[in-house]
Amino acid sequence: MARFGRVLTAMITPFDEQGALDLDEARRLARWLQDNGNDGLVVTGTTGESPVLTDDERLSLYAAVIEAVSIPVIAGTGTNDTAHSVHLTKEATALGASGILAVGPYYTRPSQGGNDGHLGALAAASPLPQVVYDIPVRSGRKVSTALLLKLAREVPNIVALKDAAGNPGETAVLIAHAPEGFEVYSGDDGLTLPLLASGIVGVIGVATHWTGPDHQEMFDLWEKGDTVAARAVNARLLESFAFETGDDAPNPIPTKAMMRHLGFAVGQARLPMGPAPAFVDERAPIVFANLQASRGH
Repeated sequence: MARFGRVLTAMITPFDEQGALDLDEARRLARWLQDNGNDGLVVTGTTGESPVLTDDERLSLYAAVIEAVSIPVIAGTGTNDTAHSVHLTKEATALGASGILAVGPYYTRPSQGGNDGHLGALAAASPLPQVVYDIPVRSGRKVSTALLLKLAREVPNIVALKDAAGNPGETAVLIAHAPEGFEVYSGDDGLTLPLLASGIVGVIGVATHWTGPDHQEMFDLWEKGDTVAARAVNARLLESFAFETGDDAPNPIPTKAMMRHLGFAVGQARLPMGPAPAFVDERAPIVFANLQASRGH
């Protein structure tokens, strides 16, 4: 069994109608996700709108979600400022997080040496297991495979990767050379099935807000060797993957719309993401109804 489980959700952050953080709804959503196929949660990642949260909001959200569930809660403490990231990491550790998600420094695009220093500093700030998050489409700089292997071998509490680099072949190289116990999670819903063939242990997903049971089914089938049935489950999920982000409504705008459809008062995304275009809220019920129909419900 993977350290944090197979299916984790990068949880959205609920806001009220005035745009303020809604901790009660965060607790309710976290408990619902736990009851609907999720083995763990990641809070204040990109999907959680971390760049527009104050430190006080981040810390209160960590505390609320950790208190609400019994599954692992991984705190997204990475920013493009190493000192700030170290501070958040120490605070999340004190609040009882199960692990740390450390994204590669975005916007500044440091060298691999800078990435090494940044990620090493976060790991040194806490004894918690650390998941490196490599998402070059957002960070602007891939954390190289050579550096990931160096960190995996030399830093005891860097134990996993959330892989959103979009290159399953390179992921296979990393997994083939990584030390025993180093785990890789898909960080791109649409590539989870292909990445299973590379050796990943699970997914840190977005559509998993509403597809947790389907993902569990797909992993079960894959582990049994029934790749045809696993592909059928993945095909069932393709519409949800297409819905979760796009140029006109980037992640997390569609997920917030879907959870509003499912009865959660999660509010709108804060600017610069901004409120959802009308077509997103119109599309959410259709996507969910189609998913239910393909499940045979």
